[in-house]
Amino acid sequence: VQLQAYGGGLVQAGGSLRLSCAASVRTFNRYAVAWFRQAPGNEREFVAAYSRSGGYTYVADSVKGRFTISRDNAENTLYLDMYSLKLDDTAVYYCQRDDNLRGQGTQVTVSS
Repeated sequence: VQLQAYGGGLVQAGGSLRLSCAASVRTFNRYAVAWFRQAPGNEREFVAAYSRSGGYTYVADSVKGRFTISRDNAENTLYLDMYSLKLDDTAVYYCQRDDNLRGQGTQVTVSS
């Protein structure tokens, strides 16, 4: 099983991006999955998560009201919609299952 995040890029502050995390096999309805991010020199930071059942989502306080997590089980894809981006949102974003399977990240750079 592989996870691959994509959709990152360079965006101005206040802009939006949609990140996607594609799984090679059906996985998102069998595991809890989360988005994390890590900026250079910083600790890894939890961003948002989906419960295994899909009934609950969790969003970090730092992005609450700006980021939304969703998933498409049929497409084996997890999404992170990011709005009102700030300079502090600059980081590598990656998705991870609750068994610690982690995909390659995608770089998000927010410019002023």
